Amino acid sequence: MTSLPVQNTRLGKKGIITNIQQYSLHDGPGIRTTVFFKGCPLRCRWCCNPETQAAAPELSYVERKCICKQECGWCAGVCPTEALSFAANGKAQINRARCTSCFECVRICPSQALRREGQAMSVADVLAAVEEQSVFYREGKGGLTVSGGEPLSQPKFLLALLEEAKHQNLNTAMETSGYGEYAVLAQAMRYLDTLFFDIKSLDEAKHQDYTTVSNRRIVENLTQLRRDYPNAYITVRTPVIHGLNDLPEEQTAIRAYVRQMPNTAFEALPCHRFGEPKYATLGREYTFMSGQSS
Repeated sequence: MTSLPVQNTRLGKKGIITNIQQYSLHDGPGIRTTVFFKGCPLRCRWCCNPETQAAAPELSYVERKCICKQECGWCAGVCPTEALSFAANGKAQINRARCTSCFECVRICPSQALRREGQAMSVADVLAAVEEQSVFYREGKGGLTVSGGEPLSQPKFLLALLEEAKHQNLNTAMETSGYGEYAVLAQAMRYLDTLFFDIKSLDEAKHQDYTTVSNRRIVENLTQLRRDYPNAYITVRTPVIHGLNDLPEEQTAIRAYVRQMPNTAFEALPCHRFGEPKYATLGREYTFMSGQSS
């Protein structure tokens, strides 16, 4: 990837990105490039992008890609803390308590079974990747979408990226949990064409139980945003989660809350388990069991 020349302080700002997904069709109008930020204050039980939760880069491991000790074994040889060893079947195994995230094993792994989740990228780097799809933006009114993780968790990088994107006449969108500093959210609105704002539940106790954080800041942020930016178009999204918000009265309450706001649409999103395999690659257990998704 060829980076744009760093001509101003915005272009040089860096953030931690897990993925840049091109040809996205559900993250805003037209064909879009979605940039996934690393770091999120929520720990939703059903999260489909667990690799975006922790703020720092981390090691993932896809066992089926490992070509085994008999054919390779290089990863254990370069690990300075002896965090890597081999199981009886010859596949690598990770002692995550010993791992220091030096990623030497990632550098040497020939099959890419070991992967670094999270790369430092500048605004210039990200926009160079976005520019690769510019022909689609011109034809189909697409553009850049920032997602995560939680974009608000990297405020300086977020604002620099959005401001530079608008300077380059890109259509911009953001997907957010709404959990962050209001001042950052309000400033981001100056550079956004579309905002997708999650309201997972209006019940504070349930929200705390299913996401590990209170919904108070989220609701307050959206309410204040509607006061300060009444003409901005916002879509409130609610993932329908069994036990959290799937009862008719809960959905009715959220819809009624949204209806009282100007220029605000509502979308109910089906819950899915596409992210379940990712948990094992991070050495974590997926606890959102069958029967708990809508």
